[in-house]
Amino acid sequence: MTLLSPGLASTPTSPTRRPDTRRWLAAGAAAAVVIVAVIVVLVVGGGSSTTQPIAPVPLPHPGPGPASMFTPASQLTTAPAATIDTLAALGVDQVHVYLHWADIAPDPNSRRRPVFDAADPAAYPAANWAVFDTVVRDLKARHIAIDLALVPPPPLWAEGKGAPNPGEHPYWRPSTAEWGQFVEAVGLRYSGHYIPPGATAPLPRVDFWSIWNEPNLGIELAPQAVPHTRIEVSGTLYRQIVDAAWRAFAATGHGHDTILIGETAPAGATFGDAPGLFAVMSPLRFLRALYCVDAGYAPLRGLAARQRGCPATAAGSATFAADNPGLFHASGYANHPYPQGLAPNEPTPGQPDFAELAATGNLERTLDRLQQVYGSHTRFPIWSTEFGYQTTPPDTESGVVSPTRAAYYLNWSEYLTWLDPRQRSYDQYLLDDPPDGNFASGLETATGLPKPGFYAFRMPLYLPYTATRSGHPLAVWGCVRPAPNAARATHRTQVVAIEFQPGGGGAFRTVERVPITDRHGYFDVPVTFPGSGNVRLAWTYPRGPQIFSRTVVVALR
Repeated sequence: MTLLSPGLASTPTSPTRRPDTRRWLAAGAAAAVVIVAVIVVLVVGGGSSTTQPIAPVPLPHPGPGPASMFTPASQLTTAPAATIDTLAALGVDQVHVYLHWADIAPDPNSRRRPVFDAADPAAYPAANWAVFDTVVRDLKARHIAIDLALVPPPPLWAEGKGAPNPGEHPYWRPSTAEWGQFVEAVGLRYSGHYIPPGATAPLPRVDFWSIWNEPNLGIELAPQAVPHTRIEVSGTLYRQIVDAAWRAFAATGHGHDTILIGETAPAGATFGDAPGLFAVMSPLRFLRALYCVDAGYAPLRGLAARQRGCPATAAGSATFAADNPGLFHASGYANHPYPQGLAPNEPTPGQPDFAELAATGNLERTLDRLQQVYGSHTRFPIWSTEFGYQTTPPDTESGVVSPTRAAYYLNWSEYLTWLDPRQRSYDQYLLDDPPDGNFASGLETATGLPKPGFYAFRMPLYLPYTATRSGHPLAVWGCVRPAPNAARATHRTQVVAIEFQPGGGGAFRTVERVPITDRHGYFDVPVTFPGSGNVRLAWTYPRGPQIFSRTVVVALR
């Protein structure tokens, strides 16, 4: 809820929108989107109208986040130098880097396994490592953290038996033995001690990892379920994938690194025979199967347990946590909380097993309850590792919004993320839109022109309420994402200006100056505006241009 001063009348900035279908459902079905309403909490205090710096009000949580994470996908490997330059200028804290198994493996399109030592990084083609070595070196040199996500597709020779179209779906029951050796090779290569053949210095160490990508999605891991039944299969497969990776990380000196599990898509098909082999399973249903409990969170027993690869007896459940340490001792849970066209806090009743941004509380409670079933007190931090809004033009899929609305929704989404101390990152998926316009969630067009979301991401601005009585303050929340890097480079505290333009027109003028002291660039201050008009943020790069946020309209009555 929002706590306001007595008698303060305010208007929330919360437009509504009907739910749309999601991209994941194109894998086999369509389903309604659920987002559970989030009610924000913010204390609005007094403010001045001078241009002198004012002290930021305390953050509403003592946590360290959210860090800004960016997932540029293939652009990072096709144009690493230019992409990293842009991410550094945007002030990104961490980059989510996809390292696809098939991109590294020898003969990935062959059904016959090549003869090689899969646990030895030198046994893989050197050219296959080259671009990832470059990305790791360059990100380290720019002091940008790395989340190295080890993701599918597997090489075709690692496909399991029983695929309906053998040779066409390498995601089918991938060999966990081969997967574990691959993770071991990656762990050795980026241990901080490995010197590639022909090199004179070791590669940098990577100490942050994610295991797989969207394991509840049939085109990433199959089968999802036994057709025409309620028997989940992907939870068993992912449990084995996590276990194999966990052992490989421990064997290569990464046992104390940050290791994320999950990486789940936020929605699912919930009707008929879905998800079947290749559709998408609702993430909370997937989690219950992963942790071997039924819909009431009781441990599975007998046939139901055996069908899902779970312990069938109480004695087996008693050792489940010890037998699956990654599920209980991982550093956090990664989520892809796309609202996909909906307002960030808009609820859609009837789908309690979805995990969009506004349903993050449901995800947190589910994870906690699953731990408690086995006597664990782990409370996983939540990491957003894919997030964004698709825009039209150019995207024509359902669930798209205009570029301007996307910019507004992005800032609102980040504000809601910031309010939850358990959420450790806020992610942006894609820098540039794909050339074909499909899933156009980038901050730039396919030709590299900035969209409104580019400016919204670089310097977010959000006012939970935009109308009040004259003389009363409004809360102004924002972030100058590049400011912490600028402060470190110049050894000077950076200051952002809150500017106001009267509704009748005229120039913007500074009404508050706020020092940026948060390590991720966030601030939250009460400001009393002189009247109705437009509000924006202004900040200047050291030895660089002045930049501005998007503009927010405020109304005083």
